[in-house]
Amino acid sequence: MRSLTRHAPPCTRTALAQQVATALCLLPLWAPAQNREEAPTTAPLVLRASPQLQETIAESVRAQMPTFVSGDHIEGQPDVRAVLEGNAELRRADTVVRAQRMEYAVPEDFLQAQGQVRINRAGNVYEGTLLELRVNAFEGFFDQARYQFLRNAAHGDAARVDFLDRDRAIIHQGTYTTCERSDEASWQPAWMLRADTIHLDMDEEVGRAQGAVLEFQGVPILPLPRISFPLSDKRKSGLLPPTIGINSTNGMEYVQPYYWNIAPNRDATFKGAIMTKRGVQAGAEFRYLEPNYHGELRGDFLPADRLRQDNRWSYGIKHQGNMATPLGGLGLNLSLDRVSDDYYWRDFGRAGTQISQRLLPGDATLSWAGGDMGLQLRTLKWQTLQDVSAPIVPPYDRLPQLHGRYAPTHWGVFDINIEADATRFHANRSLTGQPNTTRSYALAQISRPYLSAAGFVVPRLQWHATQYQFDTPLADGRRSASRVLPTLSVDSGLVFERETSYLGRNFLQTLEPRAFYTYTPYRNQSLLPVYDTAANDFNFATIYTENAFGGQDRLADNNLLTLGVSTRLLDPATGAEAARFGIAQRVRFSDQKVTLPGAAPLDERLSDLLLGAGVQWTPQWGLDSTVQFNPKTSQSIRTTLSTRYSPSHYRTINAAYRLQRGTSEQVDVGWQWPLNDAWGDKGLDLGLGRGQGGGRWYSVGRLNYSLQDRKLVDTVVGLEYDGCCWIGRVVLERLQSTISSANTRLLFQLEFVGFSRLSLGSNPLASLKQNIPRYQYLREQVSTPSRFSNYD
Repeated sequence: MRSLTRHAPPCTRTALAQQVATALCLLPLWAPAQNREEAPTTAPLVLRASPQLQETIAESVRAQMPTFVSGDHIEGQPDVRAVLEGNAELRRADTVVRAQRMEYAVPEDFLQAQGQVRINRAGNVYEGTLLELRVNAFEGFFDQARYQFLRNAAHGDAARVDFLDRDRAIIHQGTYTTCERSDEASWQPAWMLRADTIHLDMDEEVGRAQGAVLEFQGVPILPLPRISFPLSDKRKSGLLPPTIGINSTNGMEYVQPYYWNIAPNRDATFKGAIMTKRGVQAGAEFRYLEPNYHGELRGDFLPADRLRQDNRWSYGIKHQGNMATPLGGLGLNLSLDRVSDDYYWRDFGRAGTQISQRLLPGDATLSWAGGDMGLQLRTLKWQTLQDVSAPIVPPYDRLPQLHGRYAPTHWGVFDINIEADATRFHANRSLTGQPNTTRSYALAQISRPYLSAAGFVVPRLQWHATQYQFDTPLADGRRSASRVLPTLSVDSGLVFERETSYLGRNFLQTLEPRAFYTYTPYRNQSLLPVYDTAANDFNFATIYTENAFGGQDRLADNNLLTLGVSTRLLDPATGAEAARFGIAQRVRFSDQKVTLPGAAPLDERLSDLLLGAGVQWTPQWGLDSTVQFNPKTSQSIRTTLSTRYSPSHYRTINAAYRLQRGTSEQVDVGWQWPLNDAWGDKGLDLGLGRGQGGGRWYSVGRLNYSLQDRKLVDTVVGLEYDGCCWIGRVVLERLQSTISSANTRLLFQLEFVGFSRLSLGSNPLASLKQNIPRYQYLREQVSTPSRFSNYD
């Protein structure tokens, strides 16, 4: 952006340096009034070196800083008055004033300046015709002024600017915009706030306008009798921009939020919404942040919903905290979400609220940790939102759960871990089809790692004991059951390295074979109910583990060996991974008889083959893939392939293919890309948060397509236009809410950069950020500019 800063040519400054007498303030006038031809020949002033540049100047230091004045002609009285004619300049601390003529009264610290007056105050620039100012207090006025602020590049004109102090000013009959000014006489900003008065508070970083009107492309679009707006991205209290939209579920919507900046570590947002198909909704959110705890409270209420003929509500509590005590650290975590009915997640879940899933937790955990020991007391109660077209079995509540662990850090060459747990599982028996229970278990394990740079061997022995007490009998009449099982495992691997080169690049290549053996004897567990257990996902992390199940209700009888090998290409200078390839397979020496209810025993001696690859050959390209391949059928059971291409800021394409044979097959593509590239306009590399230049169109979107169902599941497509100081967005969003229904919204937004965003429909930025990986805002302040970046 073009700066209002003006600099004299170097040759002029050199001539002035030879002609100008310099002096003054806090020290007496060093010379009586004299013409520059009569200046005595003295040694030039020498600046003292400072170890650092101070962004802000402390008040105690500011009061002691000297004042320097210069000009083509200086006259006056020591410690009383100075008159400067021609190229006059006054400099004190972070304030510089230039004009054709100045009068400075030393005792009153009062300055009068006229003729091309210019002030640079900590990087903020004012220009005008007449200035009266108390310099240190920065009190006074400026007639026929122009201004430009360093932090957000906002600028404008004013009939008069009143300086109340160093941080506050009042602009009379003024304008405000962030559009870059050009040298053309006919220049007009794309948008402008025109107001009777604009109160600026640089300390709070807030502007307040009265009698204002917002103009866009020279047309008044919004009268604003009173409005406050940010001078930076700092939080402030006030009305947020309203949202107006059309929703296929709720009808016409008008949402008006109000933000309350209670304290630096507390805030609240209040929201009122009118939905033509439903009624009036009110909501609020409160957030807090302390050194040892943080959290949020939120709630919404919609009385007499006309579509559901009922009151609709939701609320949520989040809290995380810890406290140090002489006996150890105490922690309290809360997570509670509740809604009024089963339809809430479909009606409101994907329309801007936080309720978007069908299982809502009510989770409270009190924890203690001291040294090598830890305890947790937990209660967990679910609210399950049912859908008649796709009902789900609710998970078990834990009322309560007590969990303890002991992991000594000093046990010689051995690693020891002991944990014990007692949980009361409770659910509606008519839905689960099995009894509730109190389950207790203890797990002890000891290992002796042998580690070196060339490889590792880690033998481990586990002992697992479980006890159940049921509230109703099992199929065989028992009300209790127990199980004790040992597990032996040995994990081992080698690391080979060599220097090599591929495609003209040097690498350090590794070859890392790995072998993992585990044995657990068989115990019949077929009558034991399942409360928190499921089969582990088959991937590179779980293939090297002892148990094929997650949870404590099943311990797989294993006698198997996992063999795998991986290779990596590492940059020898940075260690960054350019590529990795891996393969792994299990060899089963006996049938696995322990299964989950309804599953068949595993009798295949060789498991599916697991193949993985990841390539990051350059920072711009990325590829990641995993394939689960069945050698007997010569088919992949599951395939995940994802790639991304991000050659520069605001250019990214992400594509993924996901196959779960017999269940789903989907293609997912997301992107943000300048449309101007199609006609050869490649834009400018202005850096993150600054776009790629004005007058550019961007295409944004994400398409999720089901190959199995031959239809789009989720669709988000839109356009963004960067007008330098304003951004226009239009986004069409269609998101699946149930198997047979979807919610469609058309979102519009007009953003006045550094001022406000006006939205028609919900905020499209939230939708783009949520749905497009690596999406970047076109305008986002990533660093605060220094006053020395606009230093006179």
